[in-house]
Amino acid sequence: MTRADDTPIADYARMLRLDGRRYVILGAGQGIGRQSCHALAANGARLVCVDVDKTKAEDVAHECGNDAIGWAADVSDRASVERLFAEVGGLFGGRLDGFIDIVGRAQYADIGELTDELWDWHFTQNLRHAWLAMQAATPLLEANGRGEMTFIASASGITSAPRHPAYGAAKAGLMSLVRTAAVELGPKNIRVNAVAPGVVWTPRISGYLGEKGKARNEANAPLRRVAYPSNIASVLLFLTSELASYVTGQVISVDGGVGAKFPFPMDDL
Repeated sequence: MTRADDTPIADYARMLRLDGRRYVILGAGQGIGRQSCHALAANGARLVCVDVDKTKAEDVAHECGNDAIGWAADVSDRASVERLFAEVGGLFGGRLDGFIDIVGRAQYADIGELTDELWDWHFTQNLRHAWLAMQAATPLLEANGRGEMTFIASASGITSAPRHPAYGAAKAGLMSLVRTAAVELGPKNIRVNAVAPGVVWTPRISGYLGEKGKARNEANAPLRRVAYPSNIASVLLFLTSELASYVTGQVISVDGGVGAKFPFPMDDL
C-alpha cells in the first residue's frame, strides 16, 4: 500500500536548535531580555547581549556562556545603533542571523496629562529604535541570505491603553512597522514578527501593582495566572527557530487569553 502523504518527516528537535547562528538581543539586561538570552544560548546560539547598562549586559553574557558578548548601546540613537551592527558584523565575520528587540518603556498618564515631551519620549522608547535596528541590520541579513527580526509589541497596542495612551499608540505603530517590513523583506528571505504580551510579572510591575494587582490580573486571565518573562522568551525562541520558518508579518498575543474574553461582564447572567 502506498501512503497518500509521502512527505519526509521533519526533524523537529533539530529545527529548534540554533547551533552556529548569531543573534543580537536588544534590551538584554533584565526581564524578558535576560530570559531570551538564556533561551537562545541554551539552544546553541552565539549572542551579543545589548543593554544601555554595560554591567547588566556583561552579567547576562557571562551567565549565558557560549562566547556571548555584553555590549552597551543606546538604541534610541542612530549613530549608536549603526556602530553596534557594524561592529557586530565584524565580530561575526560579516554574518548575522537575526536580532530580537525587547526595548520598551512606559509612564502612566491620562491623555489630558500628556506633555509634548512625554509623547515624544514614548515613541522614542517604543518605536524609533525598532526602525533604526531594522535599517542597520538589514544589509547583514541580506548578505547572510536569510534572517529574522523579532520585536516586543504589547496588548496595549491592540486594545485601549488607559493611563498609557502614548505607549499604546507607539506599540500599535510598531505592529504596523512589523507587517510592512515583513512584506518588504520577505523576498529577501528575512522574516519579521512580534510578540504582544499582556501583563508580565517583572520586579518593576510587581513594585507598581503589588499583590492586590497580581490577584486582579490572575482573576482576569482565563488561565488564572500572570505571565513571567520566561513565558514570553519561549515564544521568541520559537519565532527565531526554523519551527517558524513560514511565519512572518505576525503579531502573536501572549496574554493568557485575556484578549479573547467577551468584553462585557457576564457574571450576573
